[in-house]
This record gives sequence, structure tokens and C-alpha cells, in this order.
Amino acid sequence: MPAFFTSPWPSLLVWVVLYISDYAFTIASARLRLGPISEKIVIEGSYEITPYFQRDIDSLRRISPRFIAMLVYTSLLLIALWFLSKRLILEVFVFAAGSMILVELAIHVRHIKNLMMYRRMAQSDCVRGRIEYSRSFILRTSADELFAFAGMFALLFGFTESWFILGGVASCLSTGMKHRRLAEKAEKTSSTVPAGAQPESTT
Repeated sequence: MPAFFTSPWPSLLVWVVLYISDYAFTIASARLRLGPISEKIVIEGSYEITPYFQRDIDSLRRISPRFIAMLVYTSLLLIALWFLSKRLILEVFVFAAGSMILVELAIHVRHIKNLMMYRRMAQSDCVRGRIEYSRSFILRTSADELFAFAGMFALLFGFTESWFILGGVASCLSTGMKHRRLAEKAEKTSSTVPAGAQPESTT
């Protein structure tokens, strides 16, 4: 077993850094989108996909009690799984660490891409016109990206047989399916809104 997994602290440190930077990237992108970009790209509903964090992201709250509570909860869960896996098999912890860390890495790829794109759009006239994305389209696109990462991680698992990579496959698949269900719910909601009326906010 790699030395990285002989204690919970290396995985915990990586998780905490990624989780905090995930929130920071989201706030940064949401703030950029409120500038000149808002005249070019319109996203229905909240910029944040996860309903639990939508209110804090929409208000650009840098310090979020909800975020801190979830960070503490997931960190304690990871530590508990490490001690539990010592009594069972260490692969349980490796799988859990992979499921948490790799899905965050996949999301960070999206954050970095969006942040760079928004900055270019804000600094130049590289994008012209106006485009509006429906809520269901954003959610389905997110699901498709996560399914693609799940496929890539599955291919890597075929070569490495790593429980860490397998955890990434599972978390990307489950999160992608969650976003697909949210997309279906958004489509049903929009189909019940009368013509000319605005759908209710998801925040």
C-alpha cells in the first residue's frame, strides 16, 4: 500500500485544500459573471449547481456556515473511515479518499476552464452576441462532463486496478446521475410554467 495511505492526514490535507479551493473558484467565477459577461452569457437560475450552496454562492458569501459545516462533516467522515478500514481492509479508506478527491479534481478542471474563459471575455471582445442557457442544459452538460471523467477513470482503473481510481469512477458516476435527475426535474418544472411567465428561482 502506498505510503500516502498509511495515515489519514495526507488524504485529509488534499481534501481540505481541494474543497476550499472549489468554493473559492465558484465565488470568483460567479463574481466575474456579474460584470460585462452577464450581457453575453445568461444562465437560468443559480450559478451554483448544488442546491445546498446556492444561496451562499448567489450572495457571494466568502465565509459560509453551510460550507464550513460540510467541510467539518466530510473531514470527520474521512478520518472515521480510515480508523474503520484499519479494522476491516485499508482499501475501504483508499476507495473513499479516491471518491472524494478525484471528483473534486474533475470539478476543478471545469472551474479553471470557466475562470479563464470569463477573464478573456471580460478583457476583450472575443465573444459577440448573447446566449442563454436553460437550467436543464447546464445540469445535463455537467452530468455529461462527469460521465466522461468516470469513463477516463475507469480506463485508468483497468491499467492500475487502484481502489483510489475506482473511487473516482463511482463518485463521478453518482454525481453525474444526480445532476441528470436535477436536469429532469428542471425540465418538468419549466414545462409547467405558463408561456411568458418566469420559472421560480431555485435559490
